[in-house]
Amino acid sequence: MSVGYQYVVLRLVPSIEREEFLNVGVALYAQMADFLDARFHLDAARLAAFAPTLAAGDVEQSLASLCADVRGEPCPGRPDLPKLGQRFGWISAPRSTIVQPGPMHGGVSNDPGATLERLVDRLVR
Repeated sequence: MSVGYQYVVLRLVPSIEREEFLNVGVALYAQMADFLDARFHLDAARLAAFAPTLAAGDVEQSLASLCADVRGEPCPGRPDLPKLGQRFGWISAPRSTIVQPGPMHGGVSNDPGATLERLVDRLVR
């Protein structure tokens, strides 16, 4: 059964003023399939060339924390959002942190999990 989905690309923005970013992940929400998940991939060589002052470990920790938020795992200092739609709204809301969501996009899929993997391959890796 095909279901509609929405997704945002997660962007690493080391300097907001420069408006440059590196795609590092994707968060995908399919309400009718009761699906919300995120994946990230951080290429250390690309990170070193793009933002040499950032430590890959720190960026990976931020991305892992964001993915834990998507899965609803408790995180200190983050709101408790039990519903998938609420969590996706929080993840996709504009922010001025080092990891920011891009614009929201949508589509239709028979398998949101496989679609998430394809998007990460196409847009991040």
